Amino acid sequence: MKKYIAAFILSGLFLPKAQNTDSAKTDAKLKISAYAEVFYSYDFNEPSGGDRQNFLYSYNRHKEVNLNLGFIKANYENERMRANLALMAGTYAQDNLAAEQDALKYVNEANIGIKISKTKNLWIDAGIMPSHIGWESAIGKDNVNLTRSLAAENSPYFETGAKVSYTSDNGKWFLSGLVLNGWQRIAKAEGNKSFSFGHQITFKPNDKITLNSSSFIGNDKPQDDKRMRYFHDLYGNFQLTDHLSTTLGFDIGAEQKDKGSESYNIWYSPNLLMKYQFDNQWSLAGRVEYFSDKNGVIIATETPNGFQTFGYSLNVDYQILKNVVFRTEARGFTSKDAIFMRNDNFRQGNFFITTSLAAWF
Repeated sequence: MKKYIAAFILSGLFLPKAQNTDSAKTDAKLKISAYAEVFYSYDFNEPSGGDRQNFLYSYNRHKEVNLNLGFIKANYENERMRANLALMAGTYAQDNLAAEQDALKYVNEANIGIKISKTKNLWIDAGIMPSHIGWESAIGKDNVNLTRSLAAENSPYFETGAKVSYTSDNGKWFLSGLVLNGWQRIAKAEGNKSFSFGHQITFKPNDKITLNSSSFIGNDKPQDDKRMRYFHDLYGNFQLTDHLSTTLGFDIGAEQKDKGSESYNIWYSPNLLMKYQFDNQWSLAGRVEYFSDKNGVIIATETPNGFQTFGYSLNVDYQILKNVVFRTEARGFTSKDAIFMRNDNFRQGNFFITTSLAAWF
């Protein structure tokens, strides 16, 4: 497997140099970047082990300083071709890629894109790519809040497949269609013989508004237990004033209860995020959210009402340097059922504090 990954990297980064026109050679750029984010989290429910909630996949360690995500990335781009390779480490990689083959657990990105139109911004990209779903990414510094929402933690952070994308000449519209290996998969699930599909439409009428619609359609289970899953992600980013911004998001999904069934289990999650930028260094942000998954499609609890949880958080950020940020967040959950363990008993609430230090170049 390592041999094939090396061949993929070499073909993506070096072969196109021999095929470029003189104009493309002039415009070609190779960029190296890096990112690292260390964190400490204290859970007031005092979990007996180091790991915290099984539905959280970022910053999910208790009472220890650890690396959430660190990666080094190479990006090559010219007028007709682009390629990305990023290798990573950290608890994010451990938790989100636990089901993948060992050689792939450290790959954050590995993709190649070819521009298929001489006059329009029309591309085909293939490989391991960041997810087209959601208003939050795995990279902490790019998000309003320190930790990720329940919606983000329980929908894909990454995907593997191919996509066709188009950006309008004025930059206001972005359209894409995708063929994928599954729901946050590099390799397909064992026994799965089907592809999944998705779309993304982003509209930016001006610098202050971004509207996005993304979807997933497919089966992520072995063929003998095939259940179609339909998922839609909708959000809007709004710059209300020079200092105040907000994000409104809503995810909803449906999956067949059984193979061939006409009945579906439904889950959904509304979110409201707000951020106030005091100056170039200090900012304050908060989030309120709700995640309902009564039938345990995404988060199984084996309790009468399933996972029906309200969440809230407040974080303060301090930009130490242009490329270094320190963040502190207080966050809590309140669930309809007692699903959070404390002192060998289950409780309805959970509260924790997280700090992080992120740096990049």
